[in-house]
Amino acid sequence: MSREPSRADIRRWRRYLAAERTEASVYRDLASRRAGDEREILLALAAAEGRHEQHWLRLLGEHGSGPRQRDVRTGILGFLARRFGSVFVLALAQRAESRSPYVRDTDATLAMAADEQVHAEVVRALAAHGRQRLSGNFRAAVFGANDGLVSNLALVLGVAAAGVPNPVILFTGLAGLLAGALSMGAGEYVSVSSQREMLTATAPNANARDALHDLDVDANELALVYRARGMSDAEAHKYAQKVMSGRVAVPEATPDVNATVGSAPAAAASSFVFFASGAIVPVLPYLFGVTGPAAVVIAAVLVGLALLCTGSIVGLLSGASTLRRALRQLAIGYGAAAATYLLGLAFGVGLH
Repeated sequence: MSREPSRADIRRWRRYLAAERTEASVYRDLASRRAGDEREILLALAAAEGRHEQHWLRLLGEHGSGPRQRDVRTGILGFLARRFGSVFVLALAQRAESRSPYVRDTDATLAMAADEQVHAEVVRALAAHGRQRLSGNFRAAVFGANDGLVSNLALVLGVAAAGVPNPVILFTGLAGLLAGALSMGAGEYVSVSSQREMLTATAPNANARDALHDLDVDANELALVYRARGMSDAEAHKYAQKVMSGRVAVPEATPDVNATVGSAPAAAASSFVFFASGAIVPVLPYLFGVTGPAAVVIAAVLVGLALLCTGSIVGLLSGASTLRRALRQLAIGYGAAAATYLLGLAFGVGLH
């Protein structure tokens, strides 16, 4: 550089250097738990971060030889990568890459800024595989727990506000837990079963495949199948001729519905268990004998903490702001609870 770097410059470059070193370590840790293409992609990302590290070392010169500075955010990523190596780490890495300051920093090269933007897309694609694997039973688990938290908190606070005795509140909360968990489990079972049945109904029939060799090569209805699936008349006839001549393999008759929608019993069990685990939280103060306003406050605080956790997880996996999603979950849950609490107060006043 033509100018002497200021103390602010040195601090900023050291911070970038620490982040690059830690991100490279994260990718190497993740690569050690992968194989094939994913491993090679992660190692390539680590190598790119190494190139960025050399850029900041060149700028720092003699100032880059001091004790290594720790980057807290990427340090957390490294810890999670070593302990779990899961989609959660990739989701965090995606957010870290997408927030790179290099676009706005003239000390970073244009190539480095472009690298970081491309890295975010690479990590997004890698994380997408994990998100797809989690989208079935995990979705049922997270939203089951969230529904249990919100619905049973609203139920318990509404009954408590009416001024009924503690045993009635406890029984109501437990009844709400069981009824809601059974309803969630049954609903998830029906939903997944219906999806599987619809996919099976739309799959090609194996018997139709067996009949292909008996068709008239010059005048056959195979082209109609492909026209019905969206091909134009010319495309359908051309493709049918290829199938009949053996130049194109006939698609498999049955899709893998297990991979597409998952298992109905597993989804139902997941919904039941996680709804119950969420619904028990607002009941805990009453189970331990706490009564009155203290029980209401404790239940609300416990559920609030749990909602912040579920909201953060959903935000992390969706690539959105974890804080924003957490606060949104909290606002929705407390809004529902406040509405039933006010209703309970109105009924309590009417009863007295």
